[in-house]
Amino acid sequence: MNLHLIQARANRLANRRLLGAVATLSDADFHAPRTGFFPSLAATLNHVLAVDHYYIAALHGEVDMVQRWSRYEPSTTAAALARRQDDSDLRLIAFCEGLQPQDDERVITFDRGEGLATGPRDPLGRVLAHLFMHQTHHRGQVHAMLSGTAVKPPQLDEFIMLGDAANRRVDMAALGWSEPV
Repeated sequence: MNLHLIQARANRLANRRLLGAVATLSDADFHAPRTGFFPSLAATLNHVLAVDHYYIAALHGEVDMVQRWSRYEPSTTAAALARRQDDSDLRLIAFCEGLQPQDDERVITFDRGEGLATGPRDPLGRVLAHLFMHQTHHRGQVHAMLSGTAVKPPQLDEFIMLGDAANRRVDMAALGWSEPV
């Protein structure tokens, strides 16, 4: 069982639900000041995507991760952000599909602006755990921000447990996914 793939798929499903709810807001509500670590839904969700781009580049061993971070252009609409997040989620899923258990210890090297030679190094399993935690953390903030709008925050935590399969069937079908019954 590839737990990273399960987490990557759950991540995509949660992002799809959350961004679907956010997409029903007006552009003004998307950018409106809100209480959170980042001051709006737009800022929070763009932060998630920018971090995804950086970490996924590192996972793929792409040496331009710092440049990707520095040239990130925030999406100005929820629809544009959702398309970009979906592309990022698909890239992460494709990466996780190819993983083997022994890959968890493979060292991932980061460039924090001083080059790869001096950058931090972490085992792949920990990098993925951090990336999924980062997404979950900020999705929770967006979920709370939605509570201050006319949009009901969607359910986001029923994507891993087998007993919750009925609650995600529609989302899975929309993505062309299936799972054992």
